[in-house]
Amino acid sequence: MGLPLENINKLAGPMIEAWAYEVFAGIRDADAEFQLINVEAQQRTSMADVVLQFKKDARVITGAVDVKATANDIPSSGKGPNITSFSRIRTAYVNDPDYMFVILSIKHRVYSERNKQTQLVDGVMKIVDYHAYDLKFIGDADINYNPALGTGQLQIKDIHYVSYQYRTTWQMCQLLDQKYLHSSRRTFDDFYREARKNKWIKN
Repeated sequence: MGLPLENINKLAGPMIEAWAYEVFAGIRDADAEFQLINVEAQQRTSMADVVLQFKKDARVITGAVDVKATANDIPSSGKGPNITSFSRIRTAYVNDPDYMFVILSIKHRVYSERNKQTQLVDGVMKIVDYHAYDLKFIGDADINYNPALGTGQLQIKDIHYVSYQYRTTWQMCQLLDQKYLHSSRRTFDDFYREARKNKWIKN
């Protein structure tokens, strides 16, 4: 009967994450300026879906990739997706100021067609577009903070339309703190408790 289009995002997410991992794992370009030397799929509870390691000269660069699948034919798809929790991403930047957290937005279109040989309905998922963003360089206005889950979730207003803004890691931490503290559900005591717990400050 084909794929259930009303729940397609629940199916598309894990499938596209697995597909992205296979694509990265299959890259073999010896002439690339940055040579991809290692690809690791992450557990479902991890902050990223895939971790990539590149080599340039004698330097190794690591990037964490969060794969987001969005439907091309659903207007609201890609608006307000949860990216990661406030405490996890801030801790990552404190532990490694060069931490690279890339959001890979993959847009898909799903349709069904009858297979002439089997007479069954084939569900087809087609990748139609993609964008990649380093979270640290996404514009202030495009990053939202939702306090409803745990320590709060960072969200992107619309993953298809994201502005670029250069900032340092320290500036990123200040932005995260500002969005956390400006929430009506958070107080400075909440922030201080998280800072002590995650060792953002020294006693």
